[in-house]
Amino acid sequence: MMMTSPTLFSTSLEHLILDSAEAVRPAKRMSVSEAAEEYRHLNNPGSYVGPWKNDVTPYLVEPMDVLQSQKFTGMVFAGPAQTGKTDMVINWAGYSAKCDPADMMIVQTSQTTARDFSIRRVDRLHRHSPDIGAMLAPGTQSDNTFDKQYRRGMMLSLSWPAINELSGKPIPRLWLTDYDRMPENIDGEGSAFSLARKRATTFRSHGMCAAESSPGFAVDNPKWVKSSPHEAPPTKGILALFNQGDRRLWMWQCIDCRNWFEPDYELLQYPDTEDAMEAAEQAHLCCPHCEGVYHHDPQDGRPGKHEMNRNGRWVPDNCRIDRDGVIHGTPIRSTIASFWLKGVAAAFSDWKTLVFNFITAEREYEANGSEESLKTTVNTDQGKPYTPKSLLNDRVPEVLKARAKPLAQRCVPEGVRFLIATIDVQKNRFVVQVHGVHANKDISIIDRFDIRKSQRYDSEGERFWVNPGAHPEDWKLLTREVINKTYPLIDGSGREMGIRFTACDSGGKDGTTANAYDFYRWLRWGDRDPDDPDTELVDQDEGEYDWKPGMTGRFVLLKGASTKTAPRVAITYPDSQRKDRHAGARGEVPVLMMNTNLLKDQLNHMLDRIEPGNGVLFPDWLDDNFFIELTVEVKDPQKGWINPKRFRNESWDLLAYCIAAQLTPGINVEHINWQDPPAWAEEWDMNDLVFDPEIEDKPFDTDPKPRRSLKDLASNLA
Repeated sequence: MMMTSPTLFSTSLEHLILDSAEAVRPAKRMSVSEAAEEYRHLNNPGSYVGPWKNDVTPYLVEPMDVLQSQKFTGMVFAGPAQTGKTDMVINWAGYSAKCDPADMMIVQTSQTTARDFSIRRVDRLHRHSPDIGAMLAPGTQSDNTFDKQYRRGMMLSLSWPAINELSGKPIPRLWLTDYDRMPENIDGEGSAFSLARKRATTFRSHGMCAAESSPGFAVDNPKWVKSSPHEAPPTKGILALFNQGDRRLWMWQCIDCRNWFEPDYELLQYPDTEDAMEAAEQAHLCCPHCEGVYHHDPQDGRPGKHEMNRNGRWVPDNCRIDRDGVIHGTPIRSTIASFWLKGVAAAFSDWKTLVFNFITAEREYEANGSEESLKTTVNTDQGKPYTPKSLLNDRVPEVLKARAKPLAQRCVPEGVRFLIATIDVQKNRFVVQVHGVHANKDISIIDRFDIRKSQRYDSEGERFWVNPGAHPEDWKLLTREVINKTYPLIDGSGREMGIRFTACDSGGKDGTTANAYDFYRWLRWGDRDPDDPDTELVDQDEGEYDWKPGMTGRFVLLKGASTKTAPRVAITYPDSQRKDRHAGARGEVPVLMMNTNLLKDQLNHMLDRIEPGNGVLFPDWLDDNFFIELTVEVKDPQKGWINPKRFRNESWDLLAYCIAAQLTPGINVEHINWQDPPAWAEEWDMNDLVFDPEIEDKPFDTDPKPRRSLKDLASNLA
């Protein structure tokens, strides 16, 4: 018979007695913020090691203490990065384990982030805060990655937004982290917040569901007018939840006029200089009531940000705070206590960084039309929702047409360095637009035409309409009609410029994509057999399609990317998984995948510009339909750019294709050194694509020419 060790028995019995005592111990009468200062210790070498201090982030005290309120069953905190807002749930978990036990679930954005949060935050809470770590129940089964059990019977679960995780057994305390990065709808059952709140309804006033996040959704309607002073703009996610609550804003009191104001990025002032860092270093805040000046750090006896925060107050909507700090008015009645903090007050960021990030993001937008950096800094640095530029203005055809300049029809204007043609494939036509690219990134419209008739004839000698989906030979028209086309320079010299690059849509009715891929192969091999390229070159359709070697380097097929997060452009090699000769794609045809939303955002910005540089220039011979086509698409916050009335929009699409073509490898206009550009982007007298048809072949008829000098040109013209 095996004998049990007295020491082991006594230890186990002791644990049982301790656990039983903890289970019946009454709740400690402490607030969440008080418990954090009492029990939580931080161990961040190189940053801070020591006890939690509420006065570092005083704006978190009230939201934390609301978590134990029986007046509210929801708490929402909207704020930027670097506020310490995620520490609230760590403090709540420690309070629950030590002071007032109740089951708790922390919902992260994914299973991966839940695992990381468990290891980096919860396990470190137990390790570095001994009073809280001692509350863990003994045994390895009590401390798993996604589940923690405590002596007083409490269970802490680490979860993620899935219907199986957010339905089922009741849980009194729930916390959703980084809410705006969660799916809007969980498996068709509703939002993560609504599903989480249902789990706490059994506990009535003792249940609490909290969510925190920086804003991540765009403003739906920039022309919205506030219905109350603290209302957030119409958007989704955390700010939509904020609007459901009592809408508390963080206020500072001016030491000069004693009036209260919300510290917001709009109150920061800085010089307009070319040096972004210099401007950021001089950033300061002005009181909106008396223009009293404040700096990030204390200066000239005046308080800095941290001192202003220590005296800050949360003020609900429909209320005001007087100079003595007394709040007057009746807050909005709600079961949700909601808080919105702006980036200027964030404890762990500085105003220099806020301003520098915003200036550089604005300049990136000015340079290439991309709004991604602007959106990021507004959301995560400033803690505000972003309003897309496309929603700020309503464009009409008349305004665009009024900017058209008198230019000779289908000529290359002064300043154009190279030409890009783009093609939209329709049922019975190819729609072609030719663009001139300037060194200052302006785009001039050079030509616009349709290819309608094929080289196929009926019995009466009439040419059939082109049919890109049914007749692969119709694609071969693009060589003579577009790829090898040239345009006269406007200077009257008789010289012409060849098209540097052509980009063509590869989608359309059934058969279009397969024929597009076959056309690309034909551009590469001509009428050789691609499976046996060493065969003799056979008759090229008697020259009617103008095939020449090397044309694949001047042509690319385009396709829209399927995800919103795709890069602006990326070369891919689609493969249909079929290996027979007639497959639509066999993995050797490059296709330029486009994020059409980002490209059209950029185009939208370019169409707004009236000063030289990064805009669109129109000749006055374009018809009204061209300008109408530029205005038919609108930006939907959910779907991106859409054509709700399905009007013709080719000029809009073809300009977006032109922007995509400029970003392809081998062109990459954003990285051209215009002081020493490639030979095909030189000024006319040095440009390899400029030639005199009286004395020279077309630039692509022969091997590439060496860069010409003015002396060479004079000799040729002599």
